[in-house]
Amino acid sequence: MFKHFLTFLLFLGSVTAVFGQIKKDTIALSEITLKGLPIKNVLQNTASSVSVITAADINKSDGIILTPVLNKIPGVTMQQGALNTNRITIRGIGARSQYGTNKIKAYFDGIPLSSGEGETTIDDIDLASIEKIEIIKGPNSTSFGSGLGGVIQLFSRETPLLESFGKSTVTFGSFGLLQQRLSAGYSDSKTNIFTSFTDLQSDGFRANSSYNRKSFNLHGKQKITSNSNLSFLGTFTRLKAFIPSSINETDLKNNPEKAAATWAAAQGFESYDKFMFGLGYDHQFSKKWSIQTSVFSNFKDAYEPRPFDILDENTSAAGFRSNLNYKDRLFSFPFELSFGTELLTEKYEYSLFENLYQSQPGQGSIKGDEFSAIKQNRNYTNYFLQMELWISEKLHLETGMALNTTKYSLEDVFENNSGSQKMPFTFGNVWSPRVGLSYKISKGKNIFTSVSKGFSVPSVAETLTPEGQINTDLKPEIGWNYELGFKGNWLKNEVYTEVTFYTTQIKNLLVARRTANDQFVGINAGSSSHTGLEFLVNYKLLELTHFQITPYFSGTVNNFKFKEFLDGDADYSGNQLTGVPEKQFNFGVDVNTKNGFSVNTSFRTMGKIPLNDSNTKYSERYSLLDIKTTYIFTILKILKTELNAGVNNTLDTQYAANILPNAVGFGNAAPRYFYPGNPVNFYGGFSVSYVF
Repeated sequence: MFKHFLTFLLFLGSVTAVFGQIKKDTIALSEITLKGLPIKNVLQNTASSVSVITAADINKSDGIILTPVLNKIPGVTMQQGALNTNRITIRGIGARSQYGTNKIKAYFDGIPLSSGEGETTIDDIDLASIEKIEIIKGPNSTSFGSGLGGVIQLFSRETPLLESFGKSTVTFGSFGLLQQRLSAGYSDSKTNIFTSFTDLQSDGFRANSSYNRKSFNLHGKQKITSNSNLSFLGTFTRLKAFIPSSINETDLKNNPEKAAATWAAAQGFESYDKFMFGLGYDHQFSKKWSIQTSVFSNFKDAYEPRPFDILDENTSAAGFRSNLNYKDRLFSFPFELSFGTELLTEKYEYSLFENLYQSQPGQGSIKGDEFSAIKQNRNYTNYFLQMELWISEKLHLETGMALNTTKYSLEDVFENNSGSQKMPFTFGNVWSPRVGLSYKISKGKNIFTSVSKGFSVPSVAETLTPEGQINTDLKPEIGWNYELGFKGNWLKNEVYTEVTFYTTQIKNLLVARRTANDQFVGINAGSSSHTGLEFLVNYKLLELTHFQITPYFSGTVNNFKFKEFLDGDADYSGNQLTGVPEKQFNFGVDVNTKNGFSVNTSFRTMGKIPLNDSNTKYSERYSLLDIKTTYIFTILKILKTELNAGVNNTLDTQYAANILPNAVGFGNAAPRYFYPGNPVNFYGGFSVSYVF
């Protein structure tokens, strides 16, 4: 390992001696405009903690997965067990999810990436199609339903104005990594189009972990009149990804490349085709009135052989979103008002079949008889009202109210069940108010405070009893969030800092109690307290004519506790919240030189994580060092060319990249808490683009 690291450093040194470029980095963030809010807002004046990730930030990683990018954001943790196995948490919300991401909403150009029951998948979106990501932490997003964790908004890449291009990109690396991408764009005074096709393949570090994803994106905007625009978005994803699953502690330390025995024997995998479409219309009626409206739909056809059964599922959804904006002056100060709605209806059908893999060893999963078939309808409606008002030249007020209604219905349609009937259920109306104040201390320096209420409803699976009936006694989680923060530029905008202190108090805490291999029962088991400190420092340390050095430092210190948590006879009150680290720090340095060369380094540390509610078991803390070099130049004066090389986990740290909270060992088996992270791995690539 150390020999590989020295070799890579020698490579960096030799290349640095030959190449270089300056890329202008803007440290001052006071002029960044947030695109995702109905009311356009400037980051500096926003009375909440919002993080912005640009395409340049994404390009500092290997471009395969968002994990190293999101983990640089204070308060955000992304655990990555495999390319198709991850969990995103914001301020500890969603940390106890058994699989995947929930209690956080995500959108791509305003189209929900979250299902009707709140499960979110963002790894289907090709990173090359993302221009910017905005992360609103906590229940500060009135217009997006006031979810407890917050909102992640992805915005599609646009072709530069009056430019057309074609681009080919190839990335290859350790463990059979190969990513091939073709992209193109066209732009004139009225039309903007961007499209890309990507084929991503990997053998994986572990057994039974090969991965293949093909994705196609097409999005654009068309100016219809001087006051109106039409936008469209279409994506298609085809995935087949094998699943190694989690392993126990002994295997993590001695044989991390192995798959769980049952998953390896069944050759378990997930595969699906997924379509997503959206059409938007913006119209400016006058200087005061404007409207943004969109309709969207998505479809998913999935098949997942697992050791305990085979899941065949289909999902279809359609939705509508609209907001009307009014902008004027009140008492000579700017005033904006926005009100609107978001509607989603989703149909989900699944069938379960016996998996007969044990009857013919070595053949993988074999489909047997069907033993269950269910239809679900999921619907939610969100109405919102937001207002922003400058009370004075320095004091900025934000306030809003959201009203959400979520409904589920369940129908058992298995052929052996006679007299099946729908079982509708609603959590009623949930009101979510918010108020925030931002005060301009001096030019480029603001303090802010906010109070907001958020909620999270149980998933359909959490509402089911062991008998398959909906538990009508379940209540949504409700949380009040309080924030106090500072945003400021220093030293003539050479330094930008953010500090946020927050506390979120949650009641009706939802707990998924495991009853079998793939069965969980949801219960309201108490309350929790999420208190933390987040900070960020960006520093333009050195800027010369031919050379620029920009270090950054960010971190999170958490104190997440169960205030009251009774699960049967067990009392976990006062224990640390399961599944989230107590501390998380990130440090990096970006070096750019004038002639096209750059080096990006990232060093992050993850604190130990409680593995179970009783706090009797913790994962070990770890640190990861990633390095990437890039060289940009032009061939024949018309072909823009980029070469890059990098190494992830440079120090070859052995660690658990993802954990399964409250894992249970059935029979005499040890609990399988851990998804091993990749050892040191290398990648390289190139791209060629023609602009005309």
